[in-house]
Amino acid sequence: MKRSGSANLPLHYGYVPQWLYERMSRLGLAVFEVLLEDYGKDEVLRRMSDPFWFQSLGAVMGMDWHSSGVTTSVMGALKRAINPHSKEFGIYIAGGKGKFAKETPHELLKIADLTGLNGNELVRASKLSAKVDNTAILDGYQLYTHNFILSDEGKWTVVQQGMNAQDKTARRYHWHSENLKSFVDEPHQGIEGVNVGEILNLTHHDARENRNGIMEISHGAPEKIMKEISLIMPSHHDVRAEDVNLKRLGATLTLAREMQPENFEELLLLKGVGPRTMQSLALVSEVIYGAPARFKDPARFSFAHGGKDGHPFPVPVKVYDETLEILRLGIEKSKLGNSDKIHAVKKLHEINLKIEENFIPNFNIQEVIEEERENSWRFGGKTVFGDAKPSKGNLGNGGIQLSLF
Repeated sequence: MKRSGSANLPLHYGYVPQWLYERMSRLGLAVFEVLLEDYGKDEVLRRMSDPFWFQSLGAVMGMDWHSSGVTTSVMGALKRAINPHSKEFGIYIAGGKGKFAKETPHELLKIADLTGLNGNELVRASKLSAKVDNTAILDGYQLYTHNFILSDEGKWTVVQQGMNAQDKTARRYHWHSENLKSFVDEPHQGIEGVNVGEILNLTHHDARENRNGIMEISHGAPEKIMKEISLIMPSHHDVRAEDVNLKRLGATLTLAREMQPENFEELLLLKGVGPRTMQSLALVSEVIYGAPARFKDPARFSFAHGGKDGHPFPVPVKVYDETLEILRLGIEKSKLGNSDKIHAVKKLHEINLKIEENFIPNFNIQEVIEEERENSWRFGGKTVFGDAKPSKGNLGNGGIQLSLF
């Protein structure tokens, strides 16, 4: 399956608070470390080129599950976390938003000096991918962020985003060097998204004469619609039942709430871990070990660590930190030759899959969200608007009471 694609997102403004940004960087580092150890550099690049997986990663990091800010915030956090370890990992990240995007060629040449790669070819790939999405496909989106992720073997992925000022949406484009034969002749195999009317697409195969002669393209819409994977996010900010796979989410919630930690003591990792942290770990585990088909509903992954604007609920900082500590401990033990603790994270995903096989969802997702909000203060809940506060009726409540059955 070709892994390049695009994502249409509602345009969001605002900022990522420092308390969340630092945790995003740490979680991104942990996820990359496990991916590199278990799958290698090529798989990291493939996943970054998949718009569904990328959106799910952003959601599990605590970003708003569908906003345009996922792109810049996730890439900024990853660049901050990964580049200090680039020599060890063999993965480098260049570019960014605005002025940082313009620094991409300079950064790539420096990386080429360190790795022995052909810097001119890397710069050419960066510039051409940006030119194609910004100029050759006139769909109303102007690029404002460009990120170039590469391995020390010369393979690369581009994640870049454009803004449409008229309809207040953003479109993210993903490129992958794997199987790329041409930058100008249907490099994506097509682009699928919200119909914005007739567009000028100089990368269409039928436009080859137009590219050579700079002739005017026929007014008819191209017959071949791009066949790459495309993610179109809804305009509503809240998480609704139709946004998630209830069977998969329900299985995760069941694992966290119905199965006692004592049942997992043989895994070493989860002894003493409460159900709320187990819920987050299960979703992080899926981001690391899940098959590509499991990322069609990125909103589900927001049930790991909420969202900075409070959707579906405030970020549970205490749970976030406990998840990070467990992952970090597992990675450190793995480096010392004891892989049991990090394998326990993988085991969580395997157990979740078994529960999912026979799970029949019969719960109200809104009740789950409201319960999370009611108990948010217990877990150090935070949003960009401040700390979560207990309701008057919740001061004496001993914990989560909702039953899924």
